Amino acid sequence: MDRYEQVIELAKRRGFLWNSFELYGGTAGFYDYGPLGSTLKRGIEQIWREIYVIQEGFMEIECPTIGIEEVFVASGHVGGFSDPLCECEQCKEAFRADHLIKHIMEEADGLSNEELDRIVEQNGVKCPECGGNIGNIYEFNLMFKTQIGPGSGRKGYLRPETAQGMFVDFLKLARYYRDKLPFGATQIGKSYRNEISPRQGVIRLREFTQAEAEIFIDPMVKSHPNIQRFENTSLNLYSDTAQEMGRSQIMTIREAVDKGIIAHEFLAYQVALVDHFLQRVGIAADKLRFRQHRKDEMAHYAIDCWDAEVLTDRFGWVEVVGIADRTDYDLSAHAKMSKTELSIYSEYEQPRMVEKFVIKPNMGKMGPMFKDKAKVVAEALKALPQEAFEKEEIKVSVDGEDLTVPRELVEFVQETFKVSGENIVPHVIEPSFGIDRILYSVLEHAYDEEIIPAKASEGNNEDETRIVLRFRKEVSPIKVAVLPLLTRRELIEPAKEIVARLKDKGLMVSYDDSGTIGRRYRRNDEIGTPYCITIDYDTLEDNTVTVRDRDNMQQVRVSIDVIDDVLHELLYKGKEFETVGKLL
Repeated sequence: MDRYEQVIELAKRRGFLWNSFELYGGTAGFYDYGPLGSTLKRGIEQIWREIYVIQEGFMEIECPTIGIEEVFVASGHVGGFSDPLCECEQCKEAFRADHLIKHIMEEADGLSNEELDRIVEQNGVKCPECGGNIGNIYEFNLMFKTQIGPGSGRKGYLRPETAQGMFVDFLKLARYYRDKLPFGATQIGKSYRNEISPRQGVIRLREFTQAEAEIFIDPMVKSHPNIQRFENTSLNLYSDTAQEMGRSQIMTIREAVDKGIIAHEFLAYQVALVDHFLQRVGIAADKLRFRQHRKDEMAHYAIDCWDAEVLTDRFGWVEVVGIADRTDYDLSAHAKMSKTELSIYSEYEQPRMVEKFVIKPNMGKMGPMFKDKAKVVAEALKALPQEAFEKEEIKVSVDGEDLTVPRELVEFVQETFKVSGENIVPHVIEPSFGIDRILYSVLEHAYDEEIIPAKASEGNNEDETRIVLRFRKEVSPIKVAVLPLLTRRELIEPAKEIVARLKDKGLMVSYDDSGTIGRRYRRNDEIGTPYCITIDYDTLEDNTVTVRDRDNMQQVRVSIDVIDDVLHELLYKGKEFETVGKLL
């Protein structure tokens, strides 16, 4: 049993993850989050909100998970959001073609279908299920299509990402932020992709949770006002150059920017912020790297793009976050599709004197010549570039008709204007988080097994294997377990009182009085509960309880009078365990 199987077995048994629709045989690409999984997920999301919404100030919005077709035509998803699909000619099982050749070529994302066909044929790639021949490769659009309204309705799609709603709401967001760049919006929600062959558990789902920030910045100002926060932070960078060498490099944010490895400060700050978040929720630092998109895989509109990748036992390096400078591509695409200017007025620090080429049509002469089209012709003239008036004939197109305008009907001059600002289309910095992949990575990195000698085991006379999830305390689903030593009324009553006090403190608490105390400790180790409180007969004598630390199994006696404050300090204030009471 490899680490993935160990984690998934524990996750299913203890209520973190369950296969969806299992009652009806299940279907690939869907998972339910059980009581502990849902709580763990909300904890990760809440830390994300604390960082991006509270600390960074990028307010959260919520948009529909169904979008109209025009939105996804503008974004490019209708025309280009597809994966290379191939099917076995014998068993008819479908596969992603680039995944079938991973053992031949690690990076196959940029290959054409013809190139993939050639690699499959030259290397004799067969169906992994039955060994049959693989058919021709073709593109398969990954969006779920639907109809909005009765009858033929209006074409719509389940959103493949949360980002588009933030782009469509750009003008409203700009007004909310008083037209002052930079500003950003965030969204956490469900996205949907009709994956061809999801065979990697929660790593590849058809319904998944994203957390995205769209940060709108001045294209001419890509420094970051708070870069000093992270400029000395060292990251494991797998840059384009490092990939050619076959090894990643450790360097500070400042070094990466100064050497031109990360395009600019604003993007570098976001990369460092992703690192801060991932380590805070429990991703192991030595299993985290940032891989730069290579030149042949970089989107044509992007200046620079990095993926945060986490090392997993079965799947190797898995992308969990993408951080990109998407330039003005998204806003420009939606502006073109909607025929609405998506720009923002940027005021200069000091007004500037600028010369402009001004077109002045002679309406008195144009009226008789063009009659009811005169006004439209005049507007078309004003839209022409300066070089159009340097030709012998001035031509405009009106309602599909080409018209020639005599030069004597148009006056064009250079005039000087005082300008206080200009309309600009902001660039977008986008960190996009796959919450489900992050959650699985947190589970795997927290999973640990150790042998507990008989003399150190609690209530056990033989060596045993202790399974423990070493979650970061603030993401642990259950923060404290309260355990009466025996199911006796005189112990249960003070235990229930402690539970109530801890809940009033805002802590997620479980109460467990089933089985031996040793078994209860092990159950809580398996779900990552940082602290267990045991109420015993000494409690009735001296008003103290035993508090047990999950990671080292140390125990201290603490007064009931301060137990709620002590637990809160241990969980959230970094209080040293040995200092809160008398060690046992």
